[in-house]
Amino acid sequence: MYLKEKNISIKEIARLCNVSVATVSRVINDNGRFSEETRKKVLDVIKQYDYKTNMVAKSLRTNKSQSIGVLVPNINNEFFSNIVLEIEKYFFPKGYSVFICNTNSDEKREKEYLKDLDVKGVDGLIYISGMEDIPADSLKRKIPMVCIDRNLNINQEGVIIESDNKTGGFLATQELIKKGCRNILILKSYKAFSTSQQRFDGYKDALEKNNLLIKEQLIANVNITVEGAKQAVNNLIEQNIKFDGIFACNDFAALGSLIALKENKISVPQEVKIVGFDNISISQYSYPAISTINQDKKKLGQEASEALLNLINENSIKRHHIVLPVSLVVRETT
Repeated sequence: MYLKEKNISIKEIARLCNVSVATVSRVINDNGRFSEETRKKVLDVIKQYDYKTNMVAKSLRTNKSQSIGVLVPNINNEFFSNIVLEIEKYFFPKGYSVFICNTNSDEKREKEYLKDLDVKGVDGLIYISGMEDIPADSLKRKIPMVCIDRNLNINQEGVIIESDNKTGGFLATQELIKKGCRNILILKSYKAFSTSQQRFDGYKDALEKNNLLIKEQLIANVNITVEGAKQAVNNLIEQNIKFDGIFACNDFAALGSLIALKENKISVPQEVKIVGFDNISISQYSYPAISTINQDKKKLGQEASEALLNLINENSIKRHHIVLPVSLVVRETT
């Protein structure tokens, strides 16, 4: 009864199980040799007395905090939030706390979050998109790092994970050409993100393969939000610039394009066809439903988590690049 009133110690667990303290520690950390019978005996006592590891003491002993930081540019964006959810689902059962930091694509805020995470002693970092350069001068420690849709600086070690953006841009543009489009507008980010450039490269490759000219007036560098894309398409219509297809570099921009065309009484897909990128829910539930390039959000989160854990446990090479395949989802806008 006395034991139930306080947190039982490893020493007391060892006495109750008639094993050594070292054996109990190996079972708790799932590290080292012990029999299945011993594992069951120890885990039963842990469950019976609701044993909780003293994480402060453990972090001092192992020099690990059992926590990671995730920096995300916009947690309201479904694409990013889906990835964050997968990261949290991966790490929680492994005893890690996940600090989610919404930077709002603000460099100053990102630097402040980095300093805070450094002070908290996180064991690793996952960057999701955001600024192109990582402000590593904000970190006093060398922290294992994984980037999703974002490049490492030349002198930084870590893992880069991204979808095959160039192939995605090619597939999107090829779908529009296949369906009869010859003057294809691309809506890409005005910021010099590597993902946007890769999708643009795919767009150019598809045009060149089909002997179509790359027209400067059909390359729009915009804020790829619903409003940003809507305004850009409206401006082109007002300027009487002709296009019969739109490749939007994300689904929000695709939706903004669709709204602009509807407001100008231009029918989709009869007069203009649209392909987006990301395959988030708005592409499926808009009317008409938007054709898009699917990125495997679940796989991105899982691969990033596994790569970071390997870096933390020093089971991975220090610099590695993982590219995941994409696929075309054909819907009503083409």
